[in-house]
Amino acid sequence: MSNEKRSSFTGKIGFVLAAAGSAVGLGNIWRFPYLAAQYGGGIFLLVYILLAITFGFALMCAEIAIGRKTGLSAIGAFKALNKKFTFVGYLAALVPIIILPYYSVIGGWVTKYLAEFVTNGAVNAAKDSFFGGFTGSTAEPIMWFVIYAALTSVVVLFGVEKGIEKVSKILMPVLVALSAFIAIYSMCMPGAMEGVLYYITPDFSKFSIKTVLAAMGQLFYSMSLAMGIMITYGSYMKKDVNLESSVRNIELFDTGIAFLAGLMIIPAVFVFSGGSPEALGKGPSLMFVTLPKVFNSMYGGGIIGAIFFILVLFAALTSSISLMETIVSFICDKTKMNRKLACLVVFAGTILLGLPSTLGFGVWSWIAPLGMDILTFFDFMSNSVLMPIVALLTCIFVGYVIKPKTLVDEIELSGKFKSKGLFEIVIKYVAPICIVLILISSVLDGLGIFKI
Repeated sequence: MSNEKRSSFTGKIGFVLAAAGSAVGLGNIWRFPYLAAQYGGGIFLLVYILLAITFGFALMCAEIAIGRKTGLSAIGAFKALNKKFTFVGYLAALVPIIILPYYSVIGGWVTKYLAEFVTNGAVNAAKDSFFGGFTGSTAEPIMWFVIYAALTSVVVLFGVEKGIEKVSKILMPVLVALSAFIAIYSMCMPGAMEGVLYYITPDFSKFSIKTVLAAMGQLFYSMSLAMGIMITYGSYMKKDVNLESSVRNIELFDTGIAFLAGLMIIPAVFVFSGGSPEALGKGPSLMFVTLPKVFNSMYGGGIIGAIFFILVLFAALTSSISLMETIVSFICDKTKMNRKLACLVVFAGTILLGLPSTLGFGVWSWIAPLGMDILTFFDFMSNSVLMPIVALLTCIFVGYVIKPKTLVDEIELSGKFKSKGLFEIVIKYVAPICIVLILISSVLDGLGIFKI
């Protein structure tokens, strides 16, 4: 796939919606509300927004500019700018290869729950034994996992403009509309205002370094940073599209959906848990155990639950599409393989690599690396170890090897870079320190040595 024939987004709207779709995923829907509840509600929200418009902005600008400047995905991009740093591209490529299979397993769970709510309402899904019984079985989780991976593959198969861009233009507005609808419904329930106030009112007495570290960790997870995605999408971006403005729009979409997710979930759980944020369990228990019980307690909860899982499925798909596209792009750039064959190879690889994660709750539950189930282990290795390392190396590469001016010049091809000073300071000085702190704290947290 030569650079001359490389696909591209039709314009700014297509690029922003596709990149925002990548950023908006399961992390926005369940992880963000959980962290907000645990780390002080409004103060976590405030810290996250401040970090997004500074720390996240600089890293996203850097990655998209690297992609657009080189017209290549991560491996080729780093090699083109400095051959000695090609290894950073390979590390970035490894992240989506690890994430896509287990992410698709969770996507399969979402698809199963949507089907359950559509056919039987909230009654069965709200039972204590439902989630464990489903994930602990063998054939059914694999079936839903394969269905979800196939849905993702079909979109990627159609390419950048006819597949990813077209689907993003449909799914992203629907995602926003559904999020706003459920958030309004949740806030209108009797007693929900206590949860709303907890979520939007900053309590500075609850501010701590743990709040900052948790918000920074969520930023990577939520904004698709340090996994080659934004470099790949940047390589499809036309030179006349304003890069700085596009990044601001992506941040607005991503943070807006996360904010709405908090308004959907925190007030509802407050209503049905006596105002206890501890009811927001970490990981799968929030979305697949706690929320079905909430929906089952609501009037019309079966319908609301079905709408919610449609929303979650759309959010999951927009992210898995970007993960698969990034891997397909690596393969096409590296081997010159055609897109259709590359999609089939990635689909088959996703199924093979995802099987351990789906079987890790059943027949392979005895396998527990570092004391974790297989899916959690892959999540820990990608999000807590590899992503901070890739981000740190990217900052060093931009700040001290190719120099910020290289990317500033690229960004200014499409207009004046208004935040140039902020970009240079964050990339060279602020981000490396923050990322080292994230890496240390997240690894210690994942190993159970120190809980942030």
